[in-house]
Amino acid sequence: MNNTKDLHIEAELLPLFDYSLNGFARKRILDILETPLTSIAAITQRQNILKGFSANHKILKDYSYTVLYLNEVHFFLTTDEIEDLSQKKIKYRFFASKQEKIRYVSRFNQLILFFHRLQSKYFLRLDVEQFPEEYGGSISRILQFLSHFDLHKHENLVREQRLKDKHIIALTEKINELKKKELIATFWEDLFLFEAYLSINFGIIKNNFAFPNFTTKGIKLPGFYHPLIKEPVKNDFETDSNVIVLNGPNMSGKSTFLKAVGLCIYLGHLGLGIPASSGEIPFCEHFAIHINRRDDILKGYSHFMTEVMNLKNVVENATSGKQCFAVFDELFSGTNAEDAFEISRTTINGLSKFENSYFLISTHLQELKSVSNPRISNYYIDCELIGDKPTFTYKLKKGWSDIKVGRILFDKEGLNKLLS
Repeated sequence: MNNTKDLHIEAELLPLFDYSLNGFARKRILDILETPLTSIAAITQRQNILKGFSANHKILKDYSYTVLYLNEVHFFLTTDEIEDLSQKKIKYRFFASKQEKIRYVSRFNQLILFFHRLQSKYFLRLDVEQFPEEYGGSISRILQFLSHFDLHKHENLVREQRLKDKHIIALTEKINELKKKELIATFWEDLFLFEAYLSINFGIIKNNFAFPNFTTKGIKLPGFYHPLIKEPVKNDFETDSNVIVLNGPNMSGKSTFLKAVGLCIYLGHLGLGIPASSGEIPFCEHFAIHINRRDDILKGYSHFMTEVMNLKNVVENATSGKQCFAVFDELFSGTNAEDAFEISRTTINGLSKFENSYFLISTHLQELKSVSNPRISNYYIDCELIGDKPTFTYKLKKGWSDIKVGRILFDKEGLNKLLS
């Protein structure tokens, strides 16, 4: 099972892509964000679907409707009891109460105006050929469903307030036919998925995200950044190593780097654009993102034991043959420095044996600089000293940082003098 809690999908990722008009589409967006695709073919298919939305952006950029109508029509077709009045025409025409007739007229007015807007303003104008053939079938189903209601004729009747008993009777008959064929449920599924994709595409365009390509080896992320930072520093990251050890002083931006790379890899596996100018990423089957973890109070684990169990879960998945992508922020910071160094060295060397998986590990342990392994790459987030004051550039560099910011800040605040 993937462990992506630290990506805060609902709180942080959903707002990047949520331009939906209703809760049904929003739920579909969240489902998409929580479910990595299981093959490169499926990822490519979704990328091409979203590119189809981009190709139709001129038509869809102002996609809107009265949300109250959507909610009322959805309730009417899925929950309300709609009699087939064709079986009781005379009874309805002459004996139905005024209140019942008003109810039917009101409901069908909303349905016709809502469906006519969808059909005439958006779906009939789409260039369906811009979408993959399989998804084009979903749009065709939406159009076919809407065509059952003869919307052009009925919309004129509604506008002129000439919707009569005979029209209401015919419409109830049509709805019951569609229900028997289970076409109403299929329509809503198709529509809400359409709106979810449309919303996601708005987010991709607004944030200028790029679709990555998948490669058999290495990671290449030019101009990548953390999308939740207002003025992010963009970095270039490229490596063929499957273990990346990130070092650097506290507050330099290590966690932000890990989150940004993790988002690029994860969003790429959803078939979405990523926060980078382009991307070449490996295909992975298991994700474990552990950033800024604290004690797991609910399970009763200490910080250190939580780290051990998280690592064990990843190793077991990699051992079983799964291609893993895992991020560990400040690994083993929950134990003493001597133990942390020994088990970190064992972990880094051991993970490097899983050549089809990728592991990003940040550390504050300077002793790990001595670890030599051709399958391991070292990077750091740069920090410059200007007049004995640490200045964070947030730029990624290859190698190892020897700056000890903690000691500098300790002395800068006069604690050496106060404690001597």
